[in-house]
Amino acid sequence: MRIGYPCINRTIDCTANSTFRLKSYSETRLKQTVKNNLDCLIRILQFNLEHRLFFFRISSDLVPFASHPINKFNWQRHFQEEFEEIGEFITKNRMRISMHPDQFTLINSIKEDIFERSKNELKYHAQILDLMRLETSAKIQIHVGGAYGDKEESMERFVTRFGMFDDSIIRRLVIENDDKLYDLNDCLKINAKIQIPILFDVFHHKLNNSGNLTTEESFKLTTKTWHEKRDGIPMVDYSSQEPNESPRQHTETINIENFDLFLKQTQQFDFDVMLEIKDKEKSAIKAITLAIKDWRVHNFLKNNFD
Repeated sequence: MRIGYPCINRTIDCTANSTFRLKSYSETRLKQTVKNNLDCLIRILQFNLEHRLFFFRISSDLVPFASHPINKFNWQRHFQEEFEEIGEFITKNRMRISMHPDQFTLINSIKEDIFERSKNELKYHAQILDLMRLETSAKIQIHVGGAYGDKEESMERFVTRFGMFDDSIIRRLVIENDDKLYDLNDCLKINAKIQIPILFDVFHHKLNNSGNLTTEESFKLTTKTWHEKRDGIPMVDYSSQEPNESPRQHTETINIENFDLFLKQTQQFDFDVMLEIKDKEKSAIKAITLAIKDWRVHNFLKNNFD
């Protein structure tokens, strides 16, 4: 088991998701911003290594406007060496990487132009991971999308559109259950047709669970959708509700007792867990300190970092 956090490190004075307004776009500004983002990314990964955090979600803003028509610059070739160096660091230290396009990436949209933009956005994400020469265990996670007045038809449209993608996207794409529309049962229906892995979101499942599936039942079902040789071990998103806030509000900091219970409930499964918690690496460090006694974390560290 690897434990990690998404996109932003609040401890070091460096961010790998800097961007700028479209109206101020220039090739020079793009180069400067991407260079800064890549420099900060390697600093974040070095921090993670020092603190035994081996799972990280790279920001979609690593290359601003990468899939926008305004961007004609060959950033892939210009920064190829930097991408390869970062990928070598990730691979050498047995880290796991994921990416998560924003909510406007909707491959089941009823509008063709939105689908085309979504396809270009997924192509960009796949290029990032390919430029780093990462194995296909580095995944791109998305939600199924909108319901558009007919949920079953929208699921079928997702299946059809998935079949239109190049292999560079298909081999990395995973879906996650969301908190409003598409629960775990819906994701399982889609998986049955196209064998796309399901990333189980623990917090979303508490909010949207039509089948009343327990955590253990959910893990049994979702882990079967991952093929370790191709996909790596399953990825899981974990969070909980911020006390006294709206039900969908992610917690500011980890409730360590709840996380300890979660580890005990899932003891029979092996997976990598992404903490979607607002204080990022601070909660991740608390979690790894707790989980070090867990055989999954203990064995990973013992086998690779003694």
